Amino acid sequence: MKTFSFLIIVISAGILAGLVHGMLNIVLVEPYLDNAIGIENQRLFAEGQAKDTPQFWQQFTDYRIWQKQGSIVAGAILGASTGALFGLVFAYSRKSLPGNNDVKKALILAGIMWAVLYFIPFLKYPANPPTVGEPDTIALRASTYALFVALSGFAAIGFAILYKKMKDKKFLAFVGYAGFMGIIFVIMPSNPDPIKTPMELVNGFRAISAGTMTAYWIANGIILGWMWKKAKPDAISTS
Repeated sequence: MKTFSFLIIVISAGILAGLVHGMLNIVLVEPYLDNAIGIENQRLFAEGQAKDTPQFWQQFTDYRIWQKQGSIVAGAILGASTGALFGLVFAYSRKSLPGNNDVKKALILAGIMWAVLYFIPFLKYPANPPTVGEPDTIALRASTYALFVALSGFAAIGFAILYKKMKDKKFLAFVGYAGFMGIIFVIMPSNPDPIKTPMELVNGFRAISAGTMTAYWIANGIILGWMWKKAKPDAISTS
């Protein structure tokens, strides 16, 4: 393995895919955030926790501009970190993945990791706008979500090893993973906070967020696979 080439490919692919994710969020997700935050602001005004003044709106506008600009950087950071994990798993499992070229192999792995690390946790803990949830439960919500993702990821690794060792009835590995996650799904606590934001807005936010995250994994798979095909970091040097 050409370590330098491998690192460049993995990090570059992740960052590029993360930038795609960040730009899509600005175009598609931010309007939902603006609406949700607008509703929250009106609630603050009604309860006397904030005053509807030009100074408030100036500070609010400056803060939202900073947030939107930061979403691009956040996308790149997400891509670099998640992309590194994706690249390591791809390097380890590439030869055993189905597909007749690196792009197809990377897309298949991206689909698996999307399901294990994002979609299945999303079913238990769907994304909500930042205005949904009490400040006192942030730590609880973050820790339960992280634990669910970790359990899903480690379970997938365990049953993947089992899948490789089984000569017959390999489908039992999939059944085992599904059964294990079903138990975890029931045992893990639900989101403790009531949703006061209109569900139409919340559901729209969830759908668009899921779409942009799916686009991230597709982009990461395509870019990593293409770069791997061109650079061949796993090729054995003949010099």
